[in-house]
Amino acid sequence: MNVLVISSSLRNGSNSEALADEFAKGSEEAGNNTEKISLKDKKLAFCTGCFSCLKTGRCCIKDDAFNIVGKMHDADVLVLASPIYYYGVSGQLKTLLDRANPLYDTDYRFKSIFLLLSAAENEEDTPDKAIRCIQGWVDCFERAHLEKTIFAGGVNERNEIAGHSALRKAYEAGKALGDGK
Repeated sequence: MNVLVISSSLRNGSNSEALADEFAKGSEEAGNNTEKISLKDKKLAFCTGCFSCLKTGRCCIKDDAFNIVGKMHDADVLVLASPIYYYGVSGQLKTLLDRANPLYDTDYRFKSIFLLLSAAENEEDTPDKAIRCIQGWVDCFERAHLEKTIFAGGVNERNEIAGHSALRKAYEAGKALGDGK
């Protein structure tokens, strides 16, 4: 199974990236072909709304989104990791998802999408708006569904997530992919 993990935090020692790393580790140990991409060093321009991608099947903007969207197309499982900023996903992740418009109405392979979130706030409803944002994107792909969300609340400083139970949940979710889940 091809698993693509996309980490959208730009911060070194990011808590959401730690979740992504644990998911990837579990997936690799389960025998999946797992690739992790960090948006930290990628050039991603905003979608201009020109819709040329719907005519040509590819975005006319030449940057790193083209290759990432191609990998998203070919993945069986997508894993999106983001810090929660102002109760939403990171701007980098939202920009990438906007630029993934060429995937719409194609033979994309992904069916399962996992969402990994971290935030300083630790209230039960903290991830709700970020989840709704991603669910809105997922809903545009009729063969796909949001499989699971893993939330690590109460983590703000770099590497503060160490020892958090969400790390184990992320690892176990990746590992379970080897069980045919």
